[in-house]
Amino acid sequence: MSVYRCPGCDFAYDEAKGAPREGFPAGTPWDQVPDDWTCPDCAVREKIDFEPQPTEG
Repeated sequence: MSVYRCPGCDFAYDEAKGAPREGFPAGTPWDQVPDDWTCPDCAVREKIDFEPQPTEG
């Protein structure tokens, strides 16, 4: 599972945790998040702006 971070406010979308308050349960892959989704914390950055984070392991 991957993590994607908002470059504006550092909100992180972790596929393993999902974003339940946004309607994405744990295990929701990034490619199933709609392209027009915006950061729930800053509402400035769109999905396309999120940056994949390196994974450990």
